[in-house]
Amino acid sequence: MTYLKNIAVYCGAATGNDKIYTTAAEDLAHWITENNYGLTYGGGRFGLMGVLAKTVLADHGYVHGIITESLASRDLSQENLSKLDVVNSMDARKRAMLDNSIASIALPGGPGTLEEISEAYSWTRIGDNDNPCIFYNVNHYYDSLEAFFDTMTQNEFLTETDRKKLLFSDSLDEITQFIDSYIPPKLRSFKNTK
Repeated sequence: MTYLKNIAVYCGAATGNDKIYTTAAEDLAHWITENNYGLTYGGGRFGLMGVLAKTVLADHGYVHGIITESLASRDLSQENLSKLDVVNSMDARKRAMLDNSIASIALPGGPGTLEEISEAYSWTRIGDNDNPCIFYNVNHYYDSLEAFFDTMTQNEFLTETDRKKLLFSDSLDEITQFIDSYIPPKLRSFKNTK
């Protein structure tokens, strides 16, 4: 069984210190299967990554894990996935996750989660990623980051048009609408300041 539409999810290899994060991962997993999506994720079995994958599998959904050789060699892969690809680098993993999905969502996580979703979004502005990027802002986790993106816009390092192409939301209904109506940004243009 394969899906034409997978959602790439970036999230922590820890569960955080509040049950709300685990619940959010479970809610997102149910949303994925209820909307007939598959899951593409980093292939791990710990933290929110593990919760997400196990919940999608329990819902009889499709889970495609993409993990690096170095992480797989440390026995970090989730077992019984629908598909598991082992790649040689984090760069290859990130590219494969984007190529295998129609949207990117970040659950709460650490620096790796932030780096992956930030790169996915930055690639939309140069034409290397046509997928919508979303921060699932559970428990106001990403509020300060959302404010920082607004600061980028106020200081004209990010256009208002492109800022609207990045969603921060704790509503799965709003996330659904954002994905369904998304139009990729126009290629970034540059001004000569001389």
